[in-house]
This record gives sequence, C-alpha cells and structure tokens, in this order.
Amino acid sequence: MMGQMLPGGGATTDNHVYDLQHTNWLVVGKVKTSQGDPVRGAVVMVAPLGASSRVLFTNARGEFSTEYDLNIRTTSEFSVVLTVKKKGFQTAHAYADYKVSGKTWEIPLTLRGLEEDATQLSPADLIAGLAPKLKHLGPAEGLAAKSAKDYMRAVSDFVERNNPERAVPLLIKVVASNPSCMGCRTMLGLADIAWNDWDDAKNTLVECVNATLKDRQMGLPEPMVAYGALLNWQHEPEKAQPFFVEALKFRPEDPLALQELGRTLLLTQQFEAANSVLKRALAAGAGPEARLLYAESWLSVGRSDEASAEMNRYLGGRDVKEMPLRVRQVWAALQSREKVESLYAKNQGQETQKYLDFVQHPPDDLIHGIEPATEQDQLSLILDGVGTKILGMIKSFPNTTADEAIHQEKLSRKGAVRGTQDQRFRYLCLAPSDAKTPGFVEYRADSSGYEAIPKGLGDGFMLTRGFTSIPLIFHPAYRTESTFRYLGRQNVDGRPTYVVAFAQLPGKARLVGSFQTEKDSVTTFSQGLAWIDATTYEIARMHTDLLAPLPELGLKRATSTVDFSEVRFGRLQESYWLPKEVTVTLDWNGKVLRNRHAYSGFKIFDVDATEKVGKPKASADSSAEPKGSTASQ
Repeated sequence: MMGQMLPGGGATTDNHVYDLQHTNWLVVGKVKTSQGDPVRGAVVMVAPLGASSRVLFTNARGEFSTEYDLNIRTTSEFSVVLTVKKKGFQTAHAYADYKVSGKTWEIPLTLRGLEEDATQLSPADLIAGLAPKLKHLGPAEGLAAKSAKDYMRAVSDFVERNNPERAVPLLIKVVASNPSCMGCRTMLGLADIAWNDWDDAKNTLVECVNATLKDRQMGLPEPMVAYGALLNWQHEPEKAQPFFVEALKFRPEDPLALQELGRTLLLTQQFEAANSVLKRALAAGAGPEARLLYAESWLSVGRSDEASAEMNRYLGGRDVKEMPLRVRQVWAALQSREKVESLYAKNQGQETQKYLDFVQHPPDDLIHGIEPATEQDQLSLILDGVGTKILGMIKSFPNTTADEAIHQEKLSRKGAVRGTQDQRFRYLCLAPSDAKTPGFVEYRADSSGYEAIPKGLGDGFMLTRGFTSIPLIFHPAYRTESTFRYLGRQNVDGRPTYVVAFAQLPGKARLVGSFQTEKDSVTTFSQGLAWIDATTYEIARMHTDLLAPLPELGLKRATSTVDFSEVRFGRLQESYWLPKEVTVTLDWNGKVLRNRHAYSGFKIFDVDATEKVGKPKASADSSAEPKGSTASQ
C-alpha cells in the first residue's frame, strides 16, 4: 500500500497492514530412491492452488525448497501438488495441505525404477483386486452420511476415471472427517499407490493397519493385504507374511489374500506351505496369477509333472513365446528341469551303475584312515550344527575382497601337462540381504577395478567359479534336496572332523551347477563329501563330483576339492571360513582340464578396499568363438 499524506504535514505508511495481510508458506522436500539414496537433479514441479507453478531441481542431497508469499484475505488455506521426474524413474507425486497456522514439514518423495519386479503383484493388480470391494461404504463402515457424496466423487475419479490426482484431496478430506472409516483410509492408500506417492501410501496403510489391530471390530482384510504387498515390494517377505495371515482371519477364503500369502511363502522358501495355500486360492476363485504361482510351487517341491499340468492350464493353448518375460522364464525353468530329470533317468541303470556312489560306496582314497560310524544317530545333530553355522554366516557376512590366483592346465590322459596359463584377479564376494534365496554373488575385477572375465576359452582352457556357494548344500533351506549319510571321523590337517556324504536329488534340488560349452548348456547335480570340524561345525573341506556322467555331452567327470580356512577381519568379532585353495578337474570329450585357485588377503570390501566394479572390458579372446567350456558350482 502506498504512503499517504495526512493533515498537519506529517507522513506515515500502512506497510504494517501489508505484513498482517500476508503470510509465507515454505514448501520443502527431499527426493530419494526406493533404496533410500538421494536423487540429484530431479525436476520438481510445485503446483499450488491459487498461485503460480514453479519448477525446481534437487541438490546433491536430493533436497528442494521454495517459498510462497500470499495474501491472507484471498488465500486462507494453502495446498500444493508436487510432481517429480527423473530419467530412469517413474514419475512420482505428492499432495500437501497447509493451514495458515500449520507448521512446515519436509515432504518425502520416493522414486521407483521404470521396470517393476515381475515376480511381484503389480500395483495395478493390487488396486483392481481391492478397490472394487471398497466402493460402497456407509455408516456401518464408519462413513458418515454427510461425507458420502465426497467419497463417491473420489471413488469415481479414482476407480472409474483413473484420475488419482483429483481423488486424493477428496479422500484426505473424507478421512479427516471420518477417522474410524478404515475402508476410506485404505482407498486413500490405494490412490496414493496409483499416483506413485509411496511415502504417503505407506503412512496411510500403517495407520490403518495399526487401528485395525487395536480394534478388530472396525477392521477389514483389505488394508492388511495392501500393506503386505507393500512390504513384498520392499523385498521384506518375512515381514509381509503375518499381514496376509491377519487378512485371512477377517475373510478366510479371500482369493487375493490367499494368492499373496502363497507368493510370500514361495519367496521365503516355504514351498510345501505355498503349494497348499495356492491350491486354496484357486478353489476360492483366484485368477491366472495364482495359477502361475501354483505351477511355480509344484516346480519348487520337485513335482515336474504337476507343474507342467498347471502351466498348460495357465497357458490355455496360448503360445508361450508371446507371453510376458516372467511366464517365459517359468516355462524355461520347467523345460530345463524336465530335460535334466529325463537325462539322469536315462543314464540310470546304464553307466551310472559303474559310477561312484559317494553315499553308499565313497572313494577309498578320500576316506583313508577314517574311523567308521556304526550308526546314523549323530547325523541330524551334525546337520543341525553346520546348518546353524551357515545361517549365521550369511546373516552377518560382510562384502569381501581378496587376491585370486588362477593356474589353468591342459593335461594328457596320463596326467602330463600340455599347456598352462596363469592369471590374477581381485575377487569380490557379496551376500545380498534382499536375495530371494540364500546365496552369494561373486565377481572378479582386474587391476583397474573393472569386472573381468578370465581368458582362455579360445585356447582350450576351462573357466570355473562359484566356490563360496558350495557349502550351501547344508543350508537348512536346501537340506531336504539332498541325501546325507554320516561316514565317521577323520583328521584333516590335525583337526578331528565328521565326514558326511551327500547326493543331490534331481527332482528337488535348486542349488545346482551348470556346464556350458559352445553349443550346450545343461544343469548339473552333485554328490560328494564334506569334512566338518567336530568342535565348531565349520566346513573344513569339500569334495564334489557329478551325480552321474552325461555321455550325451561327453562329460565323464567334474570334480572339485575346496579347502576352507578361517578368515578374521579386524573390526568384526565373527570369523568366517572361506575358500583358500580349490582344484577343479574336468574329463570332457577326451580332454582333461584342471584349474587351481588360490585366495589370500581377504579384506572387507566397503572399508578396507577401494575397488570398483564396472562393465566388463573386452578381453583378448572376447571376439573368438569359445572352444572350451565353463563350469560353475
């Protein structure tokens, strides 16, 4: 307001009136990935009601802020719609409603990648499964009559017109006026999911789930299912499972709750239970997704015939080549398993009868001097002991790096060395916390820190890897997939050990190897011996061989001997038994190949080492057609 001249020649201004008639709203937020990492350079559009929009960019910490100075007489409330875009991510949104006397808060926004996890229920399918059940609410569900019109408008915008941007503000208003309406709150959470507002969706569903658990009379199964799905998307199936169980307490034969419980049981390797629950889901009317999961569950419990039958029902005559990637992957896994089982069944009774049987007739040279076991009473105790050690190791395992020296040899049939090659790498081993099944991820890096592929295939040498994972045969999640026998006690490097023989079951085993040549790739199963420290239950040595030869591929033998040693890291109390020396020998198509691996200088990767892993560099023989073979345990 301009200054005014008053009688008497004095002058004053009404600027203090301007200050009273205006107020500031500070819009502050932070953008991160679903893993919690800040996103720099994201484009943030701030669109307030009754004011001009602004475009901002996040800083290195993923933060953004802007301030609006508005006239309080014309703008008694303030609300904004935030839209965040970044290349490689889905567009995210958020809605914030400020009051004149309200406080400023940091608005979190989470960006998710463009590609969804095909093994999970999609957000669209979750919404399609739950939203129709929540369309018609009334006083019995906690929705007051005076709010019914706003709720129906919001449902129409969201469910029928696929416009969550219009629905979310209305649903927020309805929830504020009807705090006991769990169906209203769940619908808001679903609208937030449809709008890619993951933070508000989670907060809304958490409030709904907690209120339901506090007072079950006001509860519904839908928020439990929605929150369970959210936890699965965050790769936390162990946490998700109880919420699907709770949902079924409200509605025992709910098809979607049963389907998602079955999916979660598969993710946590509870295959028999998953199979039973998914059968119930289909009986309750679940759709094709449950049928595909049911086929996977049959495959997981080693029942290929049943898996094939369910897969054919799922396809219904459709060409699998035209199906989505996940369907093709399940089909390929089924075909591979059937091929391998057929191959081993064909060999059974032929050359396998002459082949080594580690469980019943272990090689004399490996058990020389053993004190034979007279009974199997100790077997369960030994398996429990070593299983507990492996569980503890994976749970606390740090990312590690070491020096790896590889000595490759080509041998004559009589054992004479006809060619050698030596290489050195940095070896990296990780145990991902979000992995669907227990295991390790192993890399090799060159001196520059980039992921490296050993040379030698083009010159007839063999490539081998995956030795840290060999003891996982004794992991509780895989224990039912092998036959075990306690052979007795034997000293290894002066240490008393239990000697246990094992043989994988082709119809059940998931922890399998692979043998690859220029033309073929086939799954392999193993048998062998493990020497387990009689005091600590750590595995000191393992020797493996093929469960049976594969004459169709010319593969007679594939043996590996792994010696483990104790590794300690200065800042950790735990010690870990990791490969120290490995020898792999292959008898294939008249060729005898042998690789020796030596590991030393183990360090914690994220503290003691500075290597990086990038894209593989082109190696000298990368353009040559492979002439040898690769094998991984």
